[in-house]
Amino acid sequence: MKMLKREQEQRQAIEMLCVDMLVPKDHLLRKIDAAVDFTHVYDLVKDLYCEDNGRPSCDPVVLFKLVLIQHLFGIRSLRQTMKDAEVNVAYRWFLGSISYAFCHRFTAEVIEGVFRWVLEEVSRAGYLSPEVVFVDGTHIKANANLKKHVQKQIPIAAKRYQEQLDEEIEADRSAHGKKPLKKDDDNDKPPKEKTVIESTTDPESGVFHKGEHKKCFAYEAHTVCDKRGYVLETEVTAGNVHDSVAFDAVFQRLTEHYPEVQVVTADAGYKTPWICKQIFDSGRIPSLPYKRPMTKKENLPWYEYVYDEYYDCILCPQNQVLSYATTNREGYREYKSKSYVCKSCPVRGRCTQSQQCTKTVTRHVWHDYIERAEDVRHSPLGKATYALRSQTIERVFADAKEKHAMRYTPYRGLTAVTAWVKLKFAAMNLKKLAIHKWQPFFRSLLFSCLKPHCCIAMGLI
Repeated sequence: MKMLKREQEQRQAIEMLCVDMLVPKDHLLRKIDAAVDFTHVYDLVKDLYCEDNGRPSCDPVVLFKLVLIQHLFGIRSLRQTMKDAEVNVAYRWFLGSISYAFCHRFTAEVIEGVFRWVLEEVSRAGYLSPEVVFVDGTHIKANANLKKHVQKQIPIAAKRYQEQLDEEIEADRSAHGKKPLKKDDDNDKPPKEKTVIESTTDPESGVFHKGEHKKCFAYEAHTVCDKRGYVLETEVTAGNVHDSVAFDAVFQRLTEHYPEVQVVTADAGYKTPWICKQIFDSGRIPSLPYKRPMTKKENLPWYEYVYDEYYDCILCPQNQVLSYATTNREGYREYKSKSYVCKSCPVRGRCTQSQQCTKTVTRHVWHDYIERAEDVRHSPLGKATYALRSQTIERVFADAKEKHAMRYTPYRGLTAVTAWVKLKFAAMNLKKLAIHKWQPFFRSLLFSCLKPHCCIAMGLI
């Protein structure tokens, strides 16, 4: 039995030491501080300050580090980060001094510059691999009450590729001997509108349906990463904007910054004729999964309707011909059967419920690009790249939500949420870079401390 020992209170004891002695040598903030030169921040914000006039300012590097700590450790607000920095020695060591001015001082251009600067540091270190990229979107719950909303009529936005599609439609109709479609007179007809639910708290957010019953106001971050999980690009939209709609802006900026991209890997939501055409026409390859057709379960399967390219017709499961009828405004060729043939068909109930006893099969004018994407899906390249989604873009979203508090945003408005998301991804990229840079140093440290047979046993050599 041991004797009970009572320690005397030493809270008032005075010791001579520096803050650096209290921070562990392998702390994450030490790795980040050693990974990059933060003085580059001065170049990004020098236009926001006066060189020889005005009040003395807080160090902009300190402001950036403060927000970096918030995103790295998933702290809910800058105020809470300030409070934590008062008692956390590692935070104080990393900051040196503290300020509240970040939100009002740094603009969207500065935040974009910080995001690009971190990626430049990653590329300079040799860890960036943009040859194969992964695209997906994740929803972020908005700071808005679902009960506080109004219904609003808004005009339907025209597709960005509508002009190009119209040219394809007219060329296809002309090749089939059809007259051009009548143009809508903008002066006579008002633009088409749709009804949306708009939040009165945060009007720029959108309704997102989580499953069949749950819904909330949300934003969506449409994101691209490389095979190592570095976020290369992100576009924040309202939560009711489909992935395929936001793809154009993301893909355009991605190819501008990284022309070496060769393979674009995405899920079934991006498998549209326009996206496949856009990627193939740029000289790149889309890696996309199987997409289930939107047909009734009781009906005959879609693959039993075979397209005959030579005769430009569709053959139905009963070996009857569906001839070309027209090309509609949405870019789909319509192939229709003969009513007198379908009237006595034994499987008509599983084929069509049309009162005119006709079957219509549609095929997009850009459907050839979908078939080319299908060929990629069955190739070794398509199988290998798509299998990496769970380790790349899905892992990025999981880490962002579980480790860096990206499930909910405390900010309102598209501009503020976009800045918040980009800073979070910049912090994640910086964290990953610091860890990648630390690993060789850690290995060399072990080599100097351990004997060769110990390194072999640990798998280091």
